[in-house]
Amino acid sequence: MLEKEIVVSNKLGLHARASAKLVQLVQSFKSTVWLISKGREVNAQSIMGVMMLAAGIGTPLTIRVDGPDESAAISAVVDLFDRKFDEGM
Repeated sequence: MLEKEIVVSNKLGLHARASAKLVQLVQSFKSTVWLISKGREVNAQSIMGVMMLAAGIGTPLTIRVDGPDESAAISAVVDLFDRKFDEGM
């Protein structure tokens, strides 16, 4: 199991489009990806779960990944956040 602390840095936070990109990305891995924020833990494969975190800009998140390709999965998720979901903001 791997964990990484990040901070949401895109202007709009985890809004619908960003959440959809995240869900689509994590579904390509065999590992399970969890997002943890404010005491809530959600499966990143659930768009409703991700959106219910209401993670706006500046929100700290913990990414937890467990499974056979966890290293690649956590790297890809962190990269997506670092790229600000390719929103150009």
